[in-house]
Amino acid sequence: MTTTLPRPAPHAPAAPTPDRVPERAARARRRHRLVDLAWLAPALLLSAVVQLVNLGGSPQRIDDEGTYTAQAWSIGALGELTHYTYWYDHPPVGWMQIAAWTGLTGAFDRYDEAVIAGREAMVAATLVSATLLWFLGRRLRLSRPAATAAVLVFALSPLALQFHRSVYLDNVATPWLLGAILLATARRNQLAAHAGAAAALGVAVLSKETYLLALPIVAYLMWRHAAPSTRRYTLTVATTVLVLIGGSYLVLATVKGELVPGADRVSLVDGIMFQLADRESSGSALDSGSLLSRTLQQWWQLDPVLIVAGLAAAVAGLGIRRLRPFAIAMLALTAVVLRPGGYVPVPYVIVLLPFAALLLAGVTDVAVRRFRRPTRHRTTGLRTTGRLATARRGLGRTASAAWVAAVVAALVVATPLWGAQLRGFLRADLDQPMRQAQSWLEDNVGRDATLVVDDAMWVDLVRAGFPRENVLWYYKVDTDPAVAAGLPDGWRDVDYVVTTDSMRTFPTAFPQVSETIANSVVVASFGEGSTQVDVRAVDPEGLEHAEDTAAASREARAAAGADLVRNPRLTLQGDSRALLEAGMVDSRIVLALATRLLTADVTVADFPVSVGEGDAVRRQVLVADAASGTDGTAWLDRLGGASAPLDVRTTGDGVLATFSAHEPAGLLAGVG
Repeated sequence: MTTTLPRPAPHAPAAPTPDRVPERAARARRRHRLVDLAWLAPALLLSAVVQLVNLGGSPQRIDDEGTYTAQAWSIGALGELTHYTYWYDHPPVGWMQIAAWTGLTGAFDRYDEAVIAGREAMVAATLVSATLLWFLGRRLRLSRPAATAAVLVFALSPLALQFHRSVYLDNVATPWLLGAILLATARRNQLAAHAGAAAALGVAVLSKETYLLALPIVAYLMWRHAAPSTRRYTLTVATTVLVLIGGSYLVLATVKGELVPGADRVSLVDGIMFQLADRESSGSALDSGSLLSRTLQQWWQLDPVLIVAGLAAAVAGLGIRRLRPFAIAMLALTAVVLRPGGYVPVPYVIVLLPFAALLLAGVTDVAVRRFRRPTRHRTTGLRTTGRLATARRGLGRTASAAWVAAVVAALVVATPLWGAQLRGFLRADLDQPMRQAQSWLEDNVGRDATLVVDDAMWVDLVRAGFPRENVLWYYKVDTDPAVAAGLPDGWRDVDYVVTTDSMRTFPTAFPQVSETIANSVVVASFGEGSTQVDVRAVDPEGLEHAEDTAAASREARAAAGADLVRNPRLTLQGDSRALLEAGMVDSRIVLALATRLLTADVTVADFPVSVGEGDAVRRQVLVADAASGTDGTAWLDRLGGASAPLDVRTTGDGVLATFSAHEPAGLLAGVG
């Protein structure tokens, strides 16, 4: 009889020893972080490259950028809070952060245009915001691809790129807001996290006051995620922190004696009243001529796809519990834009961008997961029960499929639109007219001249040697009594005014600036359309006198030129003769040539036109008699007084002399 021995029981896997559990958990965390980094790092790198390439070329610098940059520059260079009287229009924390970046990195020393240094700070802020947005997406249980998609939409949309590149305080406030939201949703160490959220929100509001509109969502997220047993305590601490940080602004105004209005002083109360009540309304979206309509058109032209998709995602997000607070916030912030009678700043869209990107990626992620989720019946022993549940799940799959199809269609439409817009951002040099106008002023205008300029070039001109008190930001000419005191005769004390699109768009808001422009003539013009920049010379006797003087001067130049061309010692090449006879050559050049012809032969190769001056009077002369040795330039160098050239240099074609833009009157009297 054979005895069958029982099989030994299989050995159970050995339980991990206590000292190996933390090691395995640490390895898992490291793998998890490496995977996170593999998804996040390429998106951030691509975002940084797109943000930085052609940073100074597109968009063109504008007045607001110049203001915030000048204020940041003033902190480091002048030791002052602003470059003009600080009047509490915005809290100073925003440009203090820009000043910190530029000071720590030496950005102002690395760029010829100060605004580009400010834009570099915006790139840093955008990358921090993108990183926080990715982690917020993961906190909301978005997949890694979805969180990465949110980052790419946030950073690469043409609408986002236009405003993220520009120096706006909203860009500085955005990472603080996202940090506040991330801390408000923390599950651990909630006391510290919620106190940190309140602090971050406080800094966001002191960076840009409109971010106070985000207070409800941050407060709700704190309340929703706080442990019930400690909710009252943590929220009390958070409220105290927020009040203390906000109160610091009141303390600043109180210490300076500027809390309430008074004679001959600014005040915090006046600043708040200006922002809340006194500021001119943006009008109605239905009025094509209103500021709001123009603002919405600008947003729409940059990226209609993101606007439509973002709003659709906000509506769809109302049905997803974890996304619902952000959907409500997005819709509420959008409603602020459309409210009647309010003022909507152009960069207001910046606060909407992270919510739009997050909701678009989040709703799509949920739709994809629901569509891929199998539908099973009770008979299979799994998941759904009954016909009602089956119908509900089928409806959900249909809705998810429709949403995914809509997203795919949006991608098809957005690809060529985004491609064209991004090529413009990476290649177009829209700021060239601003640089040319600055160079023209630096090369052709005396440092003692009084200039009224767009704030975008204020710092650059001051750094170029123009006295600070002589470079006047046009906004302050009509609004700052200290500036008005320096112009006792008003516009007659101004020598040049540089007009940009912002100055041409709001002429009635600045009557003295408008009068200055009305009594000036264009002496140099650069660019065209909305990027055009004109340098205009102001005649203290008025426009009519300027036109009469110009006509009389042209007649005198034409008469003297006609006499000059008959001199046998003068050889004229190209169209030089026609320009002399037409009175299109500066009287100082005519006088200098007449003097030189008394002792030597002269060959004029050309009367070159200066860049930007078009059909203006030629104030450059190219003399082709350099063969006469050092005397070829010496006779020009010897010219003095009102007839002295601004610059004399030897070129391959001869000696080029350039005279200043201001032509003295009466130099040709008695010349024949």
